[in-house]
Amino acid sequence: MATPQHRISQVTRRKIADSIALAPFPWCGNFDEPDFLARIYDLRSMRSTDPRYTNAYDDIYQHQVRNYDWGDGWIFTDPRFNLLHVDDAEFLKMLAEMIHPIVRPDEAEVAVVLASLNEMLRVDGYELHPIDWISGHAVYSWGRIDSFHGASPELRLLERPLTNPVVLQEHLTRIRNGLVVDPAASISACKSLLESLFRIILDQNSVAYPKSDDVPQLYRKVADLLALSAESVPASARGSESSQKILRTLVTTVGTLAELRNELGIDHGKSERSAALARHARLALNATVTVAEFVLDTWQARIELGQLVAPGN
Repeated sequence: MATPQHRISQVTRRKIADSIALAPFPWCGNFDEPDFLARIYDLRSMRSTDPRYTNAYDDIYQHQVRNYDWGDGWIFTDPRFNLLHVDDAEFLKMLAEMIHPIVRPDEAEVAVVLASLNEMLRVDGYELHPIDWISGHAVYSWGRIDSFHGASPELRLLERPLTNPVVLQEHLTRIRNGLVVDPAASISACKSLLESLFRIILDQNSVAYPKSDDVPQLYRKVADLLALSAESVPASARGSESSQKILRTLVTTVGTLAELRNELGIDHGKSERSAALARHARLALNATVTVAEFVLDTWQARIELGQLVAPGN
């Protein structure tokens, strides 16, 4: 059994309680308060504080749906839930449920609530992050910031032939942080990750290229270096036609990601705000992971086969 953690301080918990009480959105989203809490607690088996009722569900319904006489912050001071003192996991479960897509389907509201909660949680080393998706909407869990994996792609950068993976890790962090809160920034970070990856591979293999090269141009040079072009697949090879089609699709994907950044990203000044939503950022992320993993895997394979020299040798 995991040891209970109490790293989230009383100061942070009370700040969160105050922010929820003052927020322009109901903390229970589209649910009535007792129905929201019933997603986490067995309210029918919990005691009532009102002698007219036998359980917490009916008690809460009376005071917060019929009368609304307890106010917005009652949930944090009610001893039945003890949210100011419970272990971190139970406290964070409550917060994550507040931005579940069934509870709060409005992405704009989720972005505001998520940014506010994470700003307060970060001082104690926690962060809410996407772990799954329902119809394009993120489902959240939590984790320690110093051990986060979450929704950012796991490219195993420390296992790769990279002399310094920090710049790529920084792009991954930006993608993760922006998926819901700032999808336009996340889309731009996807393009930047690929651009940095291609430049790193070319630099580490001493391949010259104009600094003005864009992402599709850089990819073509990487594809030549790693023999990724469709023409590099022998016609006699099993599945050669399918392999050639997939390799041509990679070229299209890289170019389309650059176009998506131009249309929905933040790198170019625009007169109107970006129309990017979380699902667009997720699409860009998935496409980026597909290209980056294949390029990294192929680069590593070429080094292991002795076709390219490992960095530093």
